Formats: sequence, structure tokens, C-alpha cells
Amino acid sequence: MHAPVSKPTIDRTGLIQGVAAYSIWGVLPLYFLLLEGVGSSEVVASRVIWSLVLLTIVVLAMRRGDKLLTALRDRRVMLALTASAALISVNWLVYIWAVQHQQVLAGSLGYFLNPLINVLLGVVVLRERLTRLQGLAVGIAAVGVAVLAAGAGEGLWISLTLAMSFALYGLVRKMVRVESIEGLALETAILTPFALAYLAWMASTHSLAFGDRTDVSILLVLTGIVTAVPLLLFAASARRLPYAMVGLLQYIAPTLQFALAVLWLGEPLTTAHIICFVCIWTGLALYVGSGFLPKRRPVPAG
Repeated sequence: MHAPVSKPTIDRTGLIQGVAAYSIWGVLPLYFLLLEGVGSSEVVASRVIWSLVLLTIVVLAMRRGDKLLTALRDRRVMLALTASAALISVNWLVYIWAVQHQQVLAGSLGYFLNPLINVLLGVVVLRERLTRLQGLAVGIAAVGVAVLAAGAGEGLWISLTLAMSFALYGLVRKMVRVESIEGLALETAILTPFALAYLAWMASTHSLAFGDRTDVSILLVLTGIVTAVPLLLFAASARRLPYAMVGLLQYIAPTLQFALAVLWLGEPLTTAHIICFVCIWTGLALYVGSGFLPKRRPVPAG
């Protein structure tokens, strides 16, 4: 008799960590709306500085200083992290600007587009191959973007900038040999001198929000926590869960942002938006579904 085959189980802790990470990212616009009176550039600068403080504590607490120093001594790694730091800073800046200018819907569209742009970059840069169904999925999403562009979507540049900057960021991080915590710590360290210089200039012109009001100053300090915590949860989740499961969880964040924009913030949902989102969701469903189709087995020679 054959022993019963046990089904693979999903790590509950990893699943909770993944859902928590993407849920935090999904409701993050509410946090940045509390800083509506603060310029997006100052928010990003504060986010960089306080993230570095928290990540330094985490690296020391986890005794991963040796790994960080190893990466720091590698010129290729540091060049790649400089590029990824520039990309993530653009992503943060545009995202916070979008939230503060009632463009959360455009932001959610960008993060729905992101996985499909990852696919395109995989084909163009990494020479990966698509199945016909995956190619169809990308094509349908492209039709949706074209419809939105034809409808004079004001926030299209936001969606495309967020999607492209984060997709390129992911590509660079995929190609560089450094773990997530050390990589993020070094990226924020690279950006910190620029952030400090910018805040010093703002202070000299008496336009700095930090220190002006206690509640705003506390919220700016806490940007380090709201940045680092979901990233740490994501990193822990990615180690525990199958990569396909992580890929499915990533749609939690833009779905929450979409619901938040339309149902809570009252952003207008145009016909062009609806067509675009339907195309992108269809494309995503096809692409994700293609991963669960059984692979064809070679027919044995008779």
C-alpha cells in the first residue's frame, strides 16, 4: 500500500506577516493625509532619515552588521544600491505627492500595473519567455492604459511613474546580491546626506514643518516606523511562503487603496478609469491563473 501523500501546508505565521505587510501599505494613504500640510519632499526626507535610524537599530539587534559591512565594501553592490535608492526615492516622492493631491486612485492603478511591467522587464532585460496566455494578459492591460490615456486621464503620469520606478527598483534589487534589510539600510544611508541637506536648507528658509508643531513632528518621526515595519514583515513573510503566494498577496495593497480612494476619499471614478481597471484586473487574473495551469507533459514515443 502507498502511504498517503500529505498536502503542503501554508505557514500561518508567514501568511499573517504577508497580509499585515500589504494591508499596512494599503491603508498608508490615511497616514500621509495626516501630513497634508507638510510638503511631500520634507515627508520623503524625514522618511529616509528616520527609516535609517530604525533600520540601524534592527541591524544591530539582529547582529547583521557583518553582512552590511560586506555589502558596503562591494563596489558593484553599492553602485546598484545607489541606483535603487534613486528609484525608490522617486517612487516615494510621487506616491506621497499623489496622496496629498487627491490622486490615490491613480496610485492604486500604478501598483496594479506594477506586476505586469515586471513581466515586460523580465522579457526585455532578463530574456524570460511568456506563454501565450501571459502575453495576452499584458496586451489587455496595455489596452486599458491606452483607453485611460485617450480619456485624458490626469493621473496617468502618476500611475506610470509609480509602476515603472517600482518595477525598475525590483529589477535592480533582484540583480544585486544583498538581503532586504541590509539593502534598505544602505539605500537609506545613501539618501540620508541629501535628505539632511534638504532639511537644513528648508530650516534656513524657515519653511521646515518639523519642530513647528509637536503632533506634526511626531508623525514625521514615525514615518520611519511606517516605512520599515511593513518591509520587515514582507521580508519575513517571503522567507516562509511560496513565492506564488507572495505574488497573490501583493494585490491586497492596491485593492485597499482603490476602495479607499473611491469609497472613503470620494475621488471621481470615470468611465475611462473603469475600463482601464477592468482591463488590468482581467490581465492580472489571466496572468496569475496561467501559473496554476498544469504543464503539458511530453507524449511518450509509441
